[in-house]
Amino acid sequence: MPQTHMNFKVLLPFEVFAEKTGVSRIVAETREGAFGLLPRRLDCVAALVPGILIYESESDGEVFLAVDEGVLVKTGPDVMVSVRRALGGADLGQLRDAVAQEYLTRNQQEQNVRAVMAKLELGFLRRFEAFRHE
Repeated sequence: MPQTHMNFKVLLPFEVFAEKTGVSRIVAETREGAFGLLPRRLDCVAALVPGILIYESESDGEVFLAVDEGVLVKTGPDVMVSVRRALGGADLGQLRDAVAQEYLTRNQQEQNVRAVMAKLELGFLRRFEAFRHE
């Protein structure tokens, strides 16, 4: 009997973000563009770029995930996606707002880290200069 569904798993660095069975199709984005996976597609590996990943199942319907860069691996009926970050949502508008908020928060945190690093570097350079003159 031909394979009609896939097992789908999204892995983050420290947790399993999603694990679904009965997935009928997946659409992902690479540098070359978007591509679709159906259950009988040949095994493959793809490098993913940040974007929207879509999967569809009878139980959940069409689900959208915002993903960071990562890798997708399909072996038989199993599809695994490993990414740095992921956010899920059923509505693209809500997902867009969640991504924007996540990146705003992350950008503020990155700016704070850069400011602390700049102060550390400046302190190191001043001490090194003082040491050099002794």
